[in-house]
Amino acid sequence: MKILSTTLSRCLSAAVLFGALAATAPAQADDFKVGFVNTDRVFREANTAKAAQAKLEQEFSRREKELIDQGNALKAATEKFEREAPTMSESQRQTRQRQLVDQDRDFQRKRREFQEDLNARKNEELAQVIDRANKVVKQVAETEKYDLIIQEAVYINPKYDITDKVIKALNASVGK
Repeated sequence: MKILSTTLSRCLSAAVLFGALAATAPAQADDFKVGFVNTDRVFREANTAKAAQAKLEQEFSRREKELIDQGNALKAATEKFEREAPTMSESQRQTRQRQLVDQDRDFQRKRREFQEDLNARKNEELAQVIDRANKVVKQVAETEKYDLIIQEAVYINPKYDITDKVIKALNASVGK
């Protein structure tokens, strides 16, 4: 969320700057070159983003499988308890109930820890992709002499969209 709000504030600042430049320099408006980058597409289509996603899946797949297995085991134990509860003594029922509550608490804790770890790693990987993408955007902007590159907009004319160029350059820079 922090990354998105930072990006949004940068875009709003850029839009205000663009508006100010356009208002104060109408004679130079013809020379002003603007580009747009769709960051969502970069995150979906760029090889670095795909590699980051695959890395996360590989890194967390074992823990995710363990959680699924533990959840299934807990569900089976709960169903077994519900079937057998009527024939149990009160002390056996309470003991099994406490065990199930403890198992559920452990499962919920592990699931929260998993989600927190996954989110932290996603943010780390996303930050690396953003860093690489921003460097490539800057290179494209300098090479093609853009005055302003916008990353978020309500509407953009497709002729200003340089996302394909950025993705191609980002994919080409991976091997370097």
